Amino acid sequence: MAKNSTDRGVKMPTIEVSHKDLCNLIGKKLTVRELECLLDYAKGEIEVVEGDLLRIEIKDTNRPDLWSAEGIAREIRGRLIKGGLPNYKVGKSKIVVRVDDKVAKVRPLTVCAVATNLKLNEAALSQLIQLQEKISVNFGRDRREVAIGVYDLNRIKPPIEYTTIEPDGIKFVPLDFTEELTPKEILKLHPKGKEFGYLLKDCKEYPMFIDKVGNVLSIPPIINSAYTGKVTEKTNSVFIECSGFNFKFLIPALNIIVTALADRGAKIQTVTVVYPDKRIVTPDLSPKKASVDIGYANKISGLSLTANQMCKLLRQARYDTKVKNGRIFLCYPAYRQDIMHQRDIVEDIIISYGYNRIEAVAPKLVTIGRMDRKEWFTEKVAELAIGLGLQEILSYTLTNKENIFKRMNLEPSPTAEIENPISSNWCIFRTWLLPSLMEFLSHNKHVEYPQKIFEVGDVVVVDKKKETRTKDVRKFACAIAATTACYDDISSVLDAVLRNLGVNYKLKAMKHNSFIRGRVAEVFMKKNKKIESIGFVGELSPIVLTNWGLEMPVAALEIDLDSILASL
Repeated sequence: MAKNSTDRGVKMPTIEVSHKDLCNLIGKKLTVRELECLLDYAKGEIEVVEGDLLRIEIKDTNRPDLWSAEGIAREIRGRLIKGGLPNYKVGKSKIVVRVDDKVAKVRPLTVCAVATNLKLNEAALSQLIQLQEKISVNFGRDRREVAIGVYDLNRIKPPIEYTTIEPDGIKFVPLDFTEELTPKEILKLHPKGKEFGYLLKDCKEYPMFIDKVGNVLSIPPIINSAYTGKVTEKTNSVFIECSGFNFKFLIPALNIIVTALADRGAKIQTVTVVYPDKRIVTPDLSPKKASVDIGYANKISGLSLTANQMCKLLRQARYDTKVKNGRIFLCYPAYRQDIMHQRDIVEDIIISYGYNRIEAVAPKLVTIGRMDRKEWFTEKVAELAIGLGLQEILSYTLTNKENIFKRMNLEPSPTAEIENPISSNWCIFRTWLLPSLMEFLSHNKHVEYPQKIFEVGDVVVVDKKKETRTKDVRKFACAIAATTACYDDISSVLDAVLRNLGVNYKLKAMKHNSFIRGRVAEVFMKKNKKIESIGFVGELSPIVLTNWGLEMPVAALEIDLDSILASL
């Protein structure tokens, strides 16, 4: 089955479903108008109706289980017909996938499953292809984190090996082609090779699934073979694999695919995946567990619900519930990976209750508002920067280690990380602002130079003395990109800002791997009769510029506004 891609990045997915097929999955005939109202339960909204075709936008990037007719039907069925935890039985197949230690350097992980007793019609096949695509592109970050392959099991001779092959080491017919090509030729000639070949550009060998008799299944994450990878309405059994780098992405992706097939009557079976150092059996559809405090749920939702009322609403959202000592203990489906806090459970209570049923309440507390001292100070700094001819930008607090360490030519240091990140691009909190400015410059190389930008924003640094083991720090950073950008340019900005703030400061030469040696200084100020470091200023290293794809010199500074504010 083709691994198609049409979208880019994590955005609200739009899916197409058959009205008739959706109603069959729900188990009740509904008008389009009735579906429009019920789609609130699945965070969906109908955008277009063309005969039997419904185009639905899902308003949540954290719920890939909703990105298909099966997922939508599952949520609506819980409200209309039968709620509670869906029951999925998993059998055991004799299929084994052996993972060669060579894949550790290219695409190290895979999880697999088998689905039999398939009854695929046009609508079911369309949903399978669409769900595979949406998960790989939106949830899997354009196949970087998750690439999914679905194959005709009847054409595979197990055991299956997940290994690597040299660029010219084998020939096979890729999907949608009629001639044999080497992996190297596929990356150059096949449309999917051209589109996704960059994911393997630095690999000396390419990952490959191959069966006992030498039949190629695929080169993940590029393309399946035409022989094993073509699934049609006549296919009655399939082998499914998800490959990538992190089980946190792969396991939910596999669970979503197999439960969608199970909702259409397929029988799911496990596959044993043998790694050099361990053995795993997938999929595991055992329910996950969580709990929510009843008082907390009422406080956050603004409702006054009893435990029984909450349990009823949660069962409609496909939970099983049990009340004990003021808490509701829950079991929820294995295809969900978005439950990270009590608030996520409260959201499901509110969705089942109905947002439109919640009455607005005017606040009873009368207060006189005024700007927080830190915000007032931040605004003053921003006004100074704008007065110096700088353009303000706003960037995300979440980022990744490659941006704040590798591209800045620094060794990794402790950071606050997201335990269950949805994307590898947004998995840690930034510890300094300058990488955000560099990323902005890298995306705006087409804009006229010089470019003079700044940002005033928060970073999150590790502080073991705090209860949360972290603290927020407000900082100011500036970057000048121009053919003549130099230390004098950026130090002039620093001087103008600090002198206007009434800060007496000193500069001292320092070593910083992000900057050119001899062209960077540490900024010090006097605080409580002590000398305190508040930042740095200098010209960025050519290594850093190359890492960000920049050709113009860049001079930059970053200072700690919290320290300055505390001293004023």
